[in-house]
Amino acid sequence: MGGERGEASVERVLLAHGGGGRKSAQLISGVMLAAFDNPALSELADGGVVELGGVRIAVSTDSHIVSPIFFPGGDIGSLAVWGTVNDLAMCGATTGALAFAVIAAEGFPMDDLRRVVRSAGAAAERAGFAVITGDTKVVPAGEADGLFVTTTGVGPLAEGVDLRPARVRPGDAVLLSGPVGEHGVAVLSEREGLSFTADVSSDSAPLSRLVEDVLAACSDVHAMRDPTRGGVAAVLNEIAARAGVSVEIDEAAVPISDAVSGACELLGLDPLALPSEGRCLVFLPEADAGAALAAMRGNELGGGAVRIGSVTAGAAGMVSAATPVGGRRIVDMPPGELLPRIC
Repeated sequence: MGGERGEASVERVLLAHGGGGRKSAQLISGVMLAAFDNPALSELADGGVVELGGVRIAVSTDSHIVSPIFFPGGDIGSLAVWGTVNDLAMCGATTGALAFAVIAAEGFPMDDLRRVVRSAGAAAERAGFAVITGDTKVVPAGEADGLFVTTTGVGPLAEGVDLRPARVRPGDAVLLSGPVGEHGVAVLSEREGLSFTADVSSDSAPLSRLVEDVLAACSDVHAMRDPTRGGVAAVLNEIAARAGVSVEIDEAAVPISDAVSGACELLGLDPLALPSEGRCLVFLPEADAGAALAAMRGNELGGGAVRIGSVTAGAAGMVSAATPVGGRRIVDMPPGELLPRIC
């Protein structure tokens, strides 16, 4: 009996801890920040910023466990490269270099590995980043499945660029670069063999040039985030909590393709909580919203850019949405893992 009670009391890692929602936030605050807390990390941005030799450098790292590793519109190689490129871009770094590391299970097809690495190389070239170092590990058959990829990136920040969640303030406009949820639906449909009324491809893409265009058009962008795990809902809740503000959005203004909307209706998913891998949210002063939208729409990855809401001085950490039927609902932080192994 004593052994059973002891076993039951052991706290364990859950899939939900990796889902980008409430459980992930608890893991970060209760485990990671508790061990590593420092001013750069406590910003809780998509990367950390440090000054080295008088130059401000953004650093970001990410591990990728997407299943399946090949999906409509991409694969684990391009996803890993662009995921890190985008995290650096959300800090304001649009050039830099990458490290690329793989953990492969014994027996993994060598042709698939070559395909993934070639894709990663092409993705890095498209983004204008060089892969300058890396690592390979192989684990015995049965101790891991398939292929895991970790990418780390570094890049310099231009003078005056300061993108941090804490800089978001009441009166800011909230912009979105394009339709959301396509990556999540693309991976889910491939994994589960689902067919929808229209084919869905991942939106995975490098955002560095789009960010360059926005920063060139607007001198005081406050924050940028890409809505990956946990989607738009998670990002808005994180920003609102970190900045001590409220965010109000117009749900009807959020662009969602017919295919993604249909999949959500069929599967009971909230499109605001679905991950995207080639979209970004921009928070900046109201006066700069028009210029930022024009800059995004002038880029091939921002043609669908729209304004979706505003930052207000309401209850700190509150996110709400005006609904298409004239009401208003609370947009909660997603509770956990809606779609495991999506990135």
